[in-house]
Amino acid sequence: MTDTSLFEPYHLGSITISNRIVMAPLTRNRAGAGLVPSALAAEYYGQRASAGLIITEATQVSEQAQGYQDTPGLYTPEQIAGWRTVTDAVHAKGGRIFVQLWHVGRVSHVDLLGGKVPVAPSAIRAETKTFVNNGFADVSEPRALETEEIPGIVESFRQAAANAMEAGFDGVEVHGANGYLLDQFLRETANARTDGYGGSIENRARLLLEVTKAVARQIGAERTGVRLSPVSPASGIVLSGNEQPQFEHVVEKLDALGIAYIHIVEGATGGPRDATPFDYAALRTRFGRTFLVNNGLDLSLAELQLAGGKADLFAFGRMFIANPDLVERLKAGALLNPLDPTTLYGGGAKGYTDYPALTE
Repeated sequence: MTDTSLFEPYHLGSITISNRIVMAPLTRNRAGAGLVPSALAAEYYGQRASAGLIITEATQVSEQAQGYQDTPGLYTPEQIAGWRTVTDAVHAKGGRIFVQLWHVGRVSHVDLLGGKVPVAPSAIRAETKTFVNNGFADVSEPRALETEEIPGIVESFRQAAANAMEAGFDGVEVHGANGYLLDQFLRETANARTDGYGGSIENRARLLLEVTKAVARQIGAERTGVRLSPVSPASGIVLSGNEQPQFEHVVEKLDALGIAYIHIVEGATGGPRDATPFDYAALRTRFGRTFLVNNGLDLSLAELQLAGGKADLFAFGRMFIANPDLVERLKAGALLNPLDPTTLYGGGAKGYTDYPALTE
């Protein structure tokens, strides 16, 4: 047991963060022309800079990586410049910020990809919808990536990580969760490949590990994190029942790369924490550095997990949307603003930058 507080500083890789409370990555669908973060994004993240660490909304590593309308990228000079305004706003208030790098794989639509077909480990369509043309639509049928295309996927993540440093980020989180491309490769229900990227546990983990290694080599392992969601059925993922050995292998290999943290979605993303049995402690024992957890946390549960040594950092999602000063509110035991679910995705300032702080 430990008497450490959530509100004390913490050493994460090569940086020190002001507390153990993390703003989880939250898609808001408000990027401007060219999928550039808007001026409102700089205000939105700046308002939340008292989080120990902000992890941005998922951000495309290439044109092919996009799966939803109005989500930002990090592969053009204009996007890099737009993100620089965000990192400057957060740093001006003493905050720390990582960008979450994303390739959606099969969770996309031809209308988002200039008529091109989404790519996936295998030509297996996800039973899920995406947001396109101002409404929800079934995702398009994907095609299987050719083996010779895979190095290009790895390179897109490496280049985006380099772009992140140019944009002033403190680090990068590789999005290996929630049913997107890297997670699709991990899943035997989505990956029916017979080359070196499918079949065995080791082969299915290969792409995630190659991407993480490339990012860590580019920017430093101490600035690199990875998000995983072992038993989440998000984005049409079908669980196989063999998740425990798969993710124990992944975490052992990530530990060997020396990365700063792993970020674990406990349970179903945005849903029950205990929907499917899984031994998260087995991941904790296999990773020697920072263990960050997310999903359905409140202050008392985070404090209980910290006291029990189950995790080091704690990510809050929707609470941070409605409460820009969430850290201060939790510390003071203050009431929280209610969330307006109608303004989560798309739009302007309403439901984005207009939630009041306690001092207002």
